Amino acid sequence: MSAAAKTEKKTSSKSPAKNRKALSKPAKGEPAGEIWELKLYVAGQTPKSVTAFNNLKNLCEEHLKGIYKIEVIDLLKNPQLAKGDQILALPTLVRKLPVPIRKIIGDLSNTERVLVGLDLRVGK
Repeated sequence: MSAAAKTEKKTSSKSPAKNRKALSKPAKGEPAGEIWELKLYVAGQTPKSVTAFNNLKNLCEEHLKGIYKIEVIDLLKNPQLAKGDQILALPTLVRKLPVPIRKIIGDLSNTERVLVGLDLRVGK
């Protein structure tokens, strides 16, 4: 993860049949075929920020393969960007699309909590 804000858009050529299934008719609890826009707000390359990015990337590859875009926003370089999404703690993940907007604070290590928070899995 670079210190500057970056955007990563994933499209996959691995297992195209799996991607077609996810894009054509999602099962209950699976994401629709629209692109998921995710913003990860961090403060530099701290261990917690790097962990949050890696956890998010792994989760997206497993559950949103080919239909997600991650934007990493370093608030040490651009603190004014925190106001738009009302960021109070770091790291914070903001799901912009699909609506409604969702926010998750922390390093995203609790996969079940993140999946429920992103509305990818129904809570228990």
